[in-house]
Amino acid sequence: MAAPKNRRSVFLGRLPLPERNYLADALRTETVGGVLLLVAAVAALIWANTPVRASYEAVRSFHFGPAALGLDLSVQHWAADGMLAVFFFVAGIELKRELVAGELRDPKAAILPVVAALCGMAAPALVYFTVASSGGGSLAGWAVPTATDIAFALAVLAVIGTALPSALRAFLLTLAVVDDLFAILIIAVFFTSTLNFAALGFAVLGLVVFWLLLRKGVRGWYVYVPLAVVNWALMYNSGVHATIAGVAMGLMLRCTRRDAEERSPGEHIEHLVRPLSAGLAVPLFALFSAGVAVTGGALSDVFTRPETLGVVLGLVVGKAVGVFGGTWAAARFTRAELNPDLKWPDVLAVASLAGIGFTVSLLIGELAFGDDPLLVEEIKAAVLVGSLIAAILASTLLKLRDNKYKKLCAEEDRDDDEDGIPDIYEQDNPEFHLRMAAIYEAKAATHRKLAQVASERTTLGDGPA
Repeated sequence: MAAPKNRRSVFLGRLPLPERNYLADALRTETVGGVLLLVAAVAALIWANTPVRASYEAVRSFHFGPAALGLDLSVQHWAADGMLAVFFFVAGIELKRELVAGELRDPKAAILPVVAALCGMAAPALVYFTVASSGGGSLAGWAVPTATDIAFALAVLAVIGTALPSALRAFLLTLAVVDDLFAILIIAVFFTSTLNFAALGFAVLGLVVFWLLLRKGVRGWYVYVPLAVVNWALMYNSGVHATIAGVAMGLMLRCTRRDAEERSPGEHIEHLVRPLSAGLAVPLFALFSAGVAVTGGALSDVFTRPETLGVVLGLVVGKAVGVFGGTWAAARFTRAELNPDLKWPDVLAVASLAGIGFTVSLLIGELAFGDDPLLVEEIKAAVLVGSLIAAILASTLLKLRDNKYKKLCAEEDRDDDEDGIPDIYEQDNPEFHLRMAAIYEAKAATHRKLAQVASERTTLGDGPA
């Protein structure tokens, strides 16, 4: 008898039900946060382009904080270095969960989003490098178009419709998690200029204490929140970007469930902190970072200056080509194959969404050109323009496939027996059917027994009469 052939794994196939439910919960929060992010960005643009724009500059440049501790920061810096640490803390938990319980736990399954994310960062950097060098511009902004803003991307999905199959949404979310990891590494490696080794040493010590407390099972927010703030402050004063502290602490949380646990500690804390990140931290960062003066001259400069043109083309062209090309290459040269219900244009539409690089791109732009405030504003304008073009392009591609998505989504959500479990998850699970048959048989036996007892009582009651 011939040996059975190795089965090819289905790329963008149906998710396991627990993973699908977790994804739905995460996307709901991110989608709401993305809408708030859009509102904050629009508010910042309006505020910065009206007669009261002087008040915008006054507010975001207002300094406060303990100067003795090196924390006399402007409102804009508090939003970028402080509030975004919460965002990266959640990103750290997401990454940990993906590594131990999600799409990245299996190296064979992880290779697709990892390769797609790497290509989706390398291609925009290459586009920027080519445009900037050919035009004689600065190469310092090569990392600006490499990031993907998952909240903004999901907000676009919320606006144009929610019929995207869960597998494609999971791919986008996993892609963004891996993208965040490499963005964190870029910030840590390329945007750390001078180091204060004393502060860095104490920051590492504080992280070790944080880890030991977790391992000992110590509980209480009043222990971890003050320690997290101290670790953040030490990391900020060390010269390493302060958001790295948030990522490190997020990665330390346990994201695997033990007996009698409905949620792991990491999932529980993520559930509590994600609304703060998506609903407050990221919108505040957008409010005080996205306010750039938009004039006809500024918009024309976006398409004529090599640095800004490199950012726009990197986000719109580089991201889509990189993510799509990396995904195709991984599927072509590994044992993964595309779900037969989906087509490569579907992957291209999602790849185009990756060109929305709002939050982290703005942050990297500030870090890359911090010594040139005028260029920082122009880079921000380029990020806004590039993200807007990518959003429009992705929306158009998604709308062209909308009927296909609705059909797939309806089939995925169908629950004819109204038992709370989509029928598609029951069709391929014989054990589930046997278990449900046993439950129904037990219920039927109980009903028969109750009916027999009721009949006997009725008979006894009628006898004396």
